[in-house]
Amino acid sequence: MNAEKKPYRTLFLSTFQLSAFTFGGGYVIVPLMRKKFVEQLHWIEEQEMLDLTALSQSAPGPIAVNASLLVGYHVAGIPGALITVLGTVLPPLIIISVISVFYAAFRDNPIVSLVMLGMQAGVAAVICDVVVTMAKGVLSQKRIIPAVMMVLAFLAAVFLDINLVIILLVCGCVGAVETIWRDKHQKEEQA
Repeated sequence: MNAEKKPYRTLFLSTFQLSAFTFGGGYVIVPLMRKKFVEQLHWIEEQEMLDLTALSQSAPGPIAVNASLLVGYHVAGIPGALITVLGTVLPPLIIISVISVFYAAFRDNPIVSLVMLGMQAGVAAVICDVVVTMAKGVLSQKRIIPAVMMVLAFLAAVFLDINLVIILLVCGCVGAVETIWRDKHQKEEQA
């Protein structure tokens, strides 16, 4: 971690800024969090960020809040988790409050409709970037089971229309068994 002993201000300002200027939800904010906390600040390792992302996706609630909570906790414990959650939820709360006051004007404005349509294209591009980045991370490990599970999960969700919860549970069970098996064989090789 950085030499800064109490990174609370940086945690709050980083998550506040990411949340305030990110449209499209958690799948958009997570790669930006990765850029900020892994590449720029070097507070989190790449593999740790992948693990935190996987946890935040599988936990109930919004992925952006879950990811910020886990990043904050990883960097600065419980105070860090509280600060990053606050930094993540404040911008949408403020924006929604302002929009609700002017809802009727926004709803019928064609320019606002076009801007929102343009943002959808940007969100789609960022989500594609997340998929490619995470797939590269999985494939770079050169382990067959995670790569096969990634492909099977995609096929099950897109073509077989299997409930996402079932896919997550199956992937979690297979991942747990594979991790236990791999750890057992590593201990046997070391002995």
